[in-house]
Amino acid sequence: MDPLKLIETSPGNFSLIMNAGGTPADVVVGESGHEPNGYFWGGMAQWLVRTQVPEVEGRVKFDPEAGMFCAYGPDREALAVLGTALAAVVNAPDLLPALIAKGEAEGIDFDD
Repeated sequence: MDPLKLIETSPGNFSLIMNAGGTPADVVVGESGHEPNGYFWGGMAQWLVRTQVPEVEGRVKFDPEAGMFCAYGPDREALAVLGTALAAVVNAPDLLPALIAKGEAEGIDFDD
């Protein structure tokens, strides 16, 4: 799941986090007209929930910031599923242009 980390923040509560701006995908994100920040990755995570891992819909919440992507909630399994899907994109930047184009066409705001 690297570069994402799944941590228990308090008993029964978990966060899926990633430092933005230092991922293998940063250059491609920039070339696509976006900033590789937490807000971008929050939009990408929402797009992945809609298209690739719909089973986690409603089971995770998002709280990205400029320098960090964060999803959280009590459902560790849902966060792990999302983390695996997001890591696959972060670590295979060649997938990003098509995902971004499809997401934007469907109204996803890669809020950066």
